[in-house]
Amino acid sequence: MSDSGQLVGDLGEQHLLRMVQRFCSNTLIGDDGAILSVSPGHLLVVTTDSFVDGVHFCDRTLSPFDVGWRVTAANLSDLAAMGANPLGITVSLTLPNDLPSAWVQGLYEGINACLTQYDTPLIGGDLCGGSLVTVAITALGETLPHRVIRRDFAQVGDAIVVTGYHGGSKAGLELLLDPQRGEVLTPRQRQRLINCHQHPRPRLDVLPELWKLDESLHLAGMDSSDGLGDAIAQICRASQVGAVINLARIPIPPGFSHWLEPETLWDWVFYGGEDFELVLCLAPALARSLVANLGPRAAIIGQITASPRILLQDAQGHILPQTLSLERSFQHYAPQGTGNRE
Repeated sequence: MSDSGQLVGDLGEQHLLRMVQRFCSNTLIGDDGAILSVSPGHLLVVTTDSFVDGVHFCDRTLSPFDVGWRVTAANLSDLAAMGANPLGITVSLTLPNDLPSAWVQGLYEGINACLTQYDTPLIGGDLCGGSLVTVAITALGETLPHRVIRRDFAQVGDAIVVTGYHGGSKAGLELLLDPQRGEVLTPRQRQRLINCHQHPRPRLDVLPELWKLDESLHLAGMDSSDGLGDAIAQICRASQVGAVINLARIPIPPGFSHWLEPETLWDWVFYGGEDFELVLCLAPALARSLVANLGPRAAIIGQITASPRILLQDAQGHILPQTLSLERSFQHYAPQGTGNRE
């Protein structure tokens, strides 16, 4: 454990490297690159994300451990969204000299805790000095060619499945920023929402359930890291289709309907983001089997249509005037600063 009073600049590069190497796989660290063996007939899937202090995380809402968990979960979720099982990740950091070394220690403890949950090694990375903390992660996974999940595979008539609740991460963030909110929530409900934000779970567990349905299943999908509305719109645009979404079927966290006004509730569900569930499009019979196997948090929320529009439907089957679009989802370079998560 590092001295909580030490700064990164005090340690020096070699001492800092030795500190972070303790969290890495011993068999893959030490040279200029990691060497991974990919099974014959498999495809290598690579995904990279960068996370910036003040944009993707801040100390008001996340401890260093929480940051490590979240950035790792986000990349593993991207692998799940492609139908890939993780092989390992690399972590590259930009660190100011005056950053406490304990922050780095906590970050890697969070990374390691998340990786351990999914039997995934840390296989390398890079360290660099700078004025702002950034964390860049590359995740590598493998899958079979016929198991690749693509956004452009949706077919007219497909059922749209979500694997869990939406809106929870946004709610957890708001509760952390303003603890006076949500007074009608029970302590358990409140903590569950905060956990949704601080310790999201990549849905790698869904993949075996998919292949049980059909070993050569072709389906469309992605994760909902930028919001449920964004995921549905991205799939529809890539597949050149539309959809009808039944609001009453969307699973929402316990306590939402008693706490939030409808406008806020649906804004957080569709555009809050960072729930890291999977949004999948597949044949209705297979969709029903998948939902039954995943449990009560999963649901069929709509259907793919030939029309290019994404329509919303109430519990009585009436089409609402609102539609879903990409314009309201999270964008890093959106006008008026709307790209800031925190």
